[in-house]
Amino acid sequence: MNNAFSFIHPVTSFSYYAGVITFSMLLFHPIFLMTSLAAITAIIVIHGEGKRLLKLLPYYVLMGGSVAVLNPLFSHRGRHILFYFMDQPITLEAILYGVTMMLSLLCILLAFVSFQQIVTTDKWMYLFSRVAPRTSLLTSMSIRFVPLFLRRLEQITTVQRMKGVSIHEGSLKKRSKDGMLLVRVLLTWSLEEALQTADSMKARGYGAAKRSSYVIHRMDQRDWYVLGFLIVLGTACVWGWMQGFGVLTIYPRLESIDFRRGEGISFACYCAFLLTPAVLEGMERRTWKSFE
Repeated sequence: MNNAFSFIHPVTSFSYYAGVITFSMLLFHPIFLMTSLAAITAIIVIHGEGKRLLKLLPYYVLMGGSVAVLNPLFSHRGRHILFYFMDQPITLEAILYGVTMMLSLLCILLAFVSFQQIVTTDKWMYLFSRVAPRTSLLTSMSIRFVPLFLRRLEQITTVQRMKGVSIHEGSLKKRSKDGMLLVRVLLTWSLEEALQTADSMKARGYGAAKRSSYVIHRMDQRDWYVLGFLIVLGTACVWGWMQGFGVLTIYPRLESIDFRRGEGISFACYCAFLLTPAVLEGMERRTWKSFE
């Protein structure tokens, strides 16, 4: 699905996602992270990736939830003991720290879901192929590695099911044996294609000369405005982080979750930074409606 943010220059769109991922790690505050999570989810839905998000959400919740559950089980720091589990104290600080880590991880994972849609392979190669051609190519291939493997495994499973090979039927021994067979076929297929790709790239002289791009992206006035807007807001967020805004002190003593003086300004700048794609989409749709 085409959207306004996908037509932004790759430098501008990459700057946005780099900022979102960076701030998701730096701004360790539940309110900031929940706002970030809600904003990124809304952007994914606006860009038409809601169904894909629903498919990935159980895995992401499992990953994030495991962090939130394991932290209070292994970390017993904190003054507010809620209860004991297997003679180990479960503290409020440990639970809150685990939940905050979960929110940070989910923000990063969802940011990559939107990133893969907006910063496509050709845009990624346009940005970094001249600086680091091999590294950019390996990174691009790594980004598509997991979804490609999942699609291939689904195809192999469908074909092998006709031969009675299934990991959902039979005894545990049979299912384990069938699972190893599916993985072996998947790895053989992938390695064979990797060798063919390497031979093809070598035959075409990849890396022998400076790489060109088949799509020329040019910065127009809107791109410069959006990039400048992101830089100003990002600088304000970094300044606020250096002042301690957007960072909740949990250990050794939990501080109040309420905003301090000046922290609301940093929060407003962060919200404006996050919602930049949504604002662009709204402006684009409003422009189209004016021509109807």
